[in-house]
Amino acid sequence: MEDSFNCLIDSYLADKVGIANHFLSDTLAADLKLNLLALVQSSLLLSAGTGNDTAVNHDTKVRGDHIYWLDRKHDTPCENDFLDLMDSFVAYLNKTCYTGITGYEFHYTLYEKGAFYKKHLDQFRNNDSRKYSMIMYLNTGWLAADGGELRIHHLTREQNISPENGRTVFFKSNELVHEVLCTQKPRMSITGWLKVDH
Repeated sequence: MEDSFNCLIDSYLADKVGIANHFLSDTLAADLKLNLLALVQSSLLLSAGTGNDTAVNHDTKVRGDHIYWLDRKHDTPCENDFLDLMDSFVAYLNKTCYTGITGYEFHYTLYEKGAFYKKHLDQFRNNDSRKYSMIMYLNTGWLAADGGELRIHHLTREQNISPENGRTVFFKSNELVHEVLCTQKPRMSITGWLKVDH
């Protein structure tokens, strides 16, 4: 487990974007994907908006994904396993990098064919509690022609990251503008933020 944690942290320190291809085990990724598909089947995902509690805007010309928040109250084994993993990662991050993370929030994310999310930052203007963004992909057999890359805008270049199964991406929430390019087939992930609550 610490190997995948170090892979994510070391690549982040080297390039401002951490990438680890096996942060989620194959078993956990498969279980989470099955759970997400069951939630979709039961019509439990909600249209995602932009902004936070004080000002949420729903505009599919900006953002077209659907989400479902993970919560231990659901008592779903794979969700609990995932949150246990995040507890371990946060503890390791705080111990090794002195980040002071005090909490997190994660949701399932589904982009149907044709959906995208235009350029944005993950930190709200009126709330700076989100410190690090994390995305964990649940897409087996993803091909270049399927699109749906995460495009990160560095100062001097663009970086495209394919949403392949088990891959995890990690970066500072207030630092890098990014977008999700149009996907040609359903694109699934868990997206969330490590937070410092004031």
